[in-house]
Amino acid sequence: MKIEVWSDYVCPFCYIGKRELENALEKTGFKDQVEVEFKSYQLNPDAPATSEQSIYEELAEKYGISLEQAKAQTEGVKARAQEVGLAYDFEHMNPANTFKAHRLAKYAESVGKGAEMSERLMRAYFVETEEIGLTNILVDLAVEVGLDRQAVEDVLNDDTFATDVITDIQQASQLGVRGVPFFVINNKYAISGAQPGEVFENAVRQVAEEDGLQPSLKMMGQEGTGICSDGKCEL
Repeated sequence: MKIEVWSDYVCPFCYIGKRELENALEKTGFKDQVEVEFKSYQLNPDAPATSEQSIYEELAEKYGISLEQAKAQTEGVKARAQEVGLAYDFEHMNPANTFKAHRLAKYAESVGKGAEMSERLMRAYFVETEEIGLTNILVDLAVEVGLDRQAVEDVLNDDTFATDVITDIQQASQLGVRGVPFFVINNKYAISGAQPGEVFENAVRQVAEEDGLQPSLKMMGQEGTGICSDGKCEL
């Protein structure tokens, strides 16, 4: 089974949706039989790399509301994030441009670290309030997940993987995606938004049944204790 996920690293519901999907795959037992591919999307392509404007100020300006109303809007999102174990820090979060972060994620994917990089970028932004539009921050985050510093610097200092990011965004437009997160399962079914875990669980089970997949067994107790194999028994 393949699940494609369009998301942006400054989209609060994208991180929540990511966690809901992961929890659903774990609960249904299909985690090891699903390929999850993250696709690029930009909510605000014109955002500066970094900004002294707070998230509250950005929301107030965007929607024509007061700072108090903007703060109130984030409370519901913060509570929803807590439900899936994520501690969002809107107080210290600043807007950022994510194009470089998406290029970095594409590079990480090309060397087998895509999942780790996407998780690290989201945690860095929403929990640790890092400025993920800045090259030096991105390089440090990449090194943390095991990528080579010089290779990452080379990627971020030119336009490498820019075409891949743009292709993802264009593909989203062709699919009619108007917001993220957006999940496409086996190029057949779509889920829009950070839906409750049950929605993801039901979708995964339905597609797995259609594909003839069986959930992986869940091991109980300590693996390999009191077992005989190949003519040898171990306590």
